[in-house]
Amino acid sequence: MLRVRWLGRVRYGDALQLQRGLYRRAGTDYLLLLEHEPVYTLGVRSDRAHLLRNPADLGAELVQADRGGDVTYHGPGQLVGYPVLDVATKRGGGMADTAAYVTTVASLLIDVLADLGLPGCTFDPQYPGVWAPGEPLRKIAAIGVRLGRGRSMHGFALNVTDEPLAWFQHIVPCGLHDRGVTSLHQEGISASLRDVVDALTPRAWQRWGSADGHQPVDRADVVWRTSSTDLAPFSRGEGAGEPVRLTGRLAAAGVQGGLELAERKPAWLRPKLRHDQGVLELRRLLREHDLVTVCEEAGCPNQSECWADGTATFMINGEQCTRACGFCLVDTSRPGPLDPDEPRRVAAAVQRMGLRFAVVTAVARDDLADGGAAAFAATVAAIRVAVPNCKVEVLVPDCKGDPEALRLLFASRPDVLNHNIETVARLQRAARPSASYARSLGVLAAATEADLVTKSSIIVGMGERDDEVVQTLADLGAIGVDIVTVGQYLRPTSNHLPVARWVPPETFEWFKAEGEALGIGHVEASPLTRSSYHARQAAAAAVATSTASVSVAVPLPTLGRPAR
Repeated sequence: MLRVRWLGRVRYGDALQLQRGLYRRAGTDYLLLLEHEPVYTLGVRSDRAHLLRNPADLGAELVQADRGGDVTYHGPGQLVGYPVLDVATKRGGGMADTAAYVTTVASLLIDVLADLGLPGCTFDPQYPGVWAPGEPLRKIAAIGVRLGRGRSMHGFALNVTDEPLAWFQHIVPCGLHDRGVTSLHQEGISASLRDVVDALTPRAWQRWGSADGHQPVDRADVVWRTSSTDLAPFSRGEGAGEPVRLTGRLAAAGVQGGLELAERKPAWLRPKLRHDQGVLELRRLLREHDLVTVCEEAGCPNQSECWADGTATFMINGEQCTRACGFCLVDTSRPGPLDPDEPRRVAAAVQRMGLRFAVVTAVARDDLADGGAAAFAATVAAIRVAVPNCKVEVLVPDCKGDPEALRLLFASRPDVLNHNIETVARLQRAARPSASYARSLGVLAAATEADLVTKSSIIVGMGERDDEVVQTLADLGAIGVDIVTVGQYLRPTSNHLPVARWVPPETFEWFKAEGEALGIGHVEASPLTRSSYHARQAAAAAVATSTASVSVAVPLPTLGRPAR
């Protein structure tokens, strides 16, 4: 099966890390389609003299890539495609195999351009890329790939609008002094990026889909973005009813209406609460140490069960989040300074509570250079000193995908690294407008590459379809995520996303079976499951199944910060 994912506007580093995660696991075929923020990339044989301006002066990144070719540009108005595939080779991925694969990519693009009304485009093996018909010679699509041990990375960039053309004036594109660049719009074809994606998807399936021709392509799209400023959080506002921006984002994702806030929950969504002396004593202890748990802040229905089992989830880095996800009860406002004594106090509470498994999460701190990563590392270290036998799971924000922040998190070596994808691709903008589906997958892929046990969570009942949940499970499995939790969304207030449906227990059982069939070591799925529910047991189950074989296509270069 070929899985096609339209990812919207994605930073180069986030897309690269996602590619790396998919590339490492043979047997999964993906075509990632996206736009990049402005970035100039250098191939392995690039001549820096072909950079005519400093990219930083232009508001663009500069990245040294591990693909073939010279310098090129990616940015808005350009469709970038990254086929991450098993490629049949005769010589293990040498130059002849790479040339044959590049020819296949070029043939795909030539057919798509003809479908869109631009026939006669050509491929020149001496100057890889696709050229518009007529004179002078004009490149409409660049191609730069990496092929190793029968697995592909990188791909193509097709200029759709005229917006990218001005950026090419600051480089010698692909090192060619005597050839220009063009776009579909420049050639008189007024197609949109959506039109190009719609034309390209069936053509890609014909070349890279199921061999028997009967398996339909598996396609998932994020809601289309026009700029990265769309990632700004919304304000929940005051009073009853969804805020205008939230309503608009839901409508854009095809979600309208929902259950009334006062609608009675089904029997399977009514937890049995325990407030015995032990639970009350733990609550007193938390107040004594001035600590916050997500168990309480998020109104988790499993609080008493988890505390009785010796598991609790601590929230560090303050109580105010810099983001405002549409499903979350945590307060959103300007956060205060970090408390340097907080790691010690968390460790002391873990010790006093006699915990066997501690989960440490945090509000998003986009105001901090490292996104709060150092505080996570310090807290893990403090718990390990105070309670050496206690397992530690960290539930981390994306830290804006910053490689240095992620390295700091990974170096603390938590027993489980959890980062929540939260929902399906289509609902990302409505549910978590300050986040990115591609970035979250990239963070998890990086953690897997760092040889950590990885975990993520999906909330259902916000307007997704069951097949979209399976698509998300497939994406998590394809990058090697070990544990996934799936639970029912419960609306905290009238200012949050409405509940679209109550998902019955038998559907959760199906999600579990599907996720584990897709290669996820352990799926915890039930109506009342939350991200940290049965965390200790899930971690043990994932470790027990970690001996399953994983195909690694080729050693990857060290994750690094993009060159500036």
